Amino acid sequence: MTGTGRVTVLPLLHTWPDQYGILAYTTLGAFGDTAVIGYVPLPAIADLPLMDIAARHHPRKVYGSAGGPGYAEACWLLCTGWSGRVIRKPGSLELHHAHWALEPDSTTHLYKTTYGHDRLHTGRLTLTNPELMTQAHDLLRSGGA
Repeated sequence: MTGTGRVTVLPLLHTWPDQYGILAYTTLGAFGDTAVIGYVPLPAIADLPLMDIAARHHPRKVYGSAGGPGYAEACWLLCTGWSGRVIRKPGSLELHHAHWALEPDSTTHLYKTTYGHDRLHTGRLTLTNPELMTQAHDLLRSGGA
């Protein structure tokens, strides 16, 4: 899956207290009705199982289970990506016209529109411009985490 558009890139604390990865959030569709949230691969860090990371935060306590399997976890990830865009952490990246590619791990169809989205694709996301990938990797090296 590929696309071009606005991509928000931010550090993600995935294992307490100090293991960070890099999360990227973007959208597809004429109205951004499909969210794409991926982890940016890093040589020294194993792939991040985003739905498992979300599950560790007990999202059913907030979002319930009426939406079926994976719904609450998808909502938690959507909240993380969306809020990372709306309230940017210093050092995060806001790329307005970036080319990206996603190797999907999962797709969740939401039973109701959540954070403006009807579905979520997760997986490994790469920015096709090598300079932008370097900037994303630099988020962890420069103390953005």
